[in-house]
Amino acid sequence: MHIQQLSVSHDDRQDRILLRLNTQDSQEFHFWLTRRMVARLLPAMGHWLVKLEATQPGVAASNTHSQRILTEIKREAFLQHADFTTPYTSEPGPCPLGSEPLLVTDVQLSLHPKGSLQVVFQEKNGNSEQSCHLNLQAPLVHGLIHLVHQTLAKTEWGLTDAVQLDVPTPELLADIHSAPYKH
Repeated sequence: MHIQQLSVSHDDRQDRILLRLNTQDSQEFHFWLTRRMVARLLPAMGHWLVKLEATQPGVAASNTHSQRILTEIKREAFLQHADFTTPYTSEPGPCPLGSEPLLVTDVQLSLHPKGSLQVVFQEKNGNSEQSCHLNLQAPLVHGLIHLVHQTLAKTEWGLTDAVQLDVPTPELLADIHSAPYKH
């Protein structure tokens, strides 16, 4: 699946963030992210993005501090050339996960051997489970994190200062290092 566009918005009525993706083959995916999920997911994605950028060809960052600086430089370069002005267009194509957004209850993050971040969004509800696997290239991860941060500024969640991109808490780091991130 090749993602063509993504959109991140806050739904006041649901008090959730709606993540929408459409693909080059006109499929559309919708995900609800709760405040709690965003508070845990953003630092974890930032951590994995630093690791992802360090695996890119031509990168020679030998320590974590250098890797973070490199990631920040790449983020700034991406943001200078990214198109955040073109409106998201919802194509009348298939929605493989259904017409209602998937309420993300669990996430697994890991590096894919081919140089992308593998994100598995899951909705676990009693005995039923639904999931979606995404492989995101570094620029798309930068864009997603940027859009979530922009959206957080419009919520009343109080997370704009509390959720830093690449400064996860020691507890979260322990979770990340022991296994792929799972909420």
